[in-house]
Amino acid sequence: MIENLNPKQCWELLQQNPQAVLIDVRTAIEHSFVGHPPGAVHIAWKEFPGMQSNPDFIEQLKQTVPDKTAPVLLLCRSGQRSLAAAQALEAEGYQHLINIVDGFEGPLDDNKHRGTLGGWRYEGLPWEQS
Repeated sequence: MIENLNPKQCWELLQQNPQAVLIDVRTAIEHSFVGHPPGAVHIAWKEFPGMQSNPDFIEQLKQTVPDKTAPVLLLCRSGQRSLAAAQALEAEGYQHLINIVDGFEGPLDDNKHRGTLGGWRYEGLPWEQS
């Protein structure tokens, strides 16, 4: 089952459960330059050029999180790629998957800007840049 939690709920879960792992599924450029939560493990779901699927995503995740019962929180820009990654992991037998609703930057506003309506940074949660 895939659970959808908002960024604040996910931050609380990460603080309370040392087995929980936060996976940032965005591209390497997004992870490094846009920023990421401290401790987030970067494993791209899709990557430049062309936003092609990472054929090694499942294997890389299995190496990072071998315990299929551990909570795995998935973060992308707005919550779409992370949901697709969660669905793939569910098919692999992972049991505690959490999609971070609104992702790191949140949805687009009327001016086509992110970060004004929701997301990790909007909520004032800890983040850093590489």
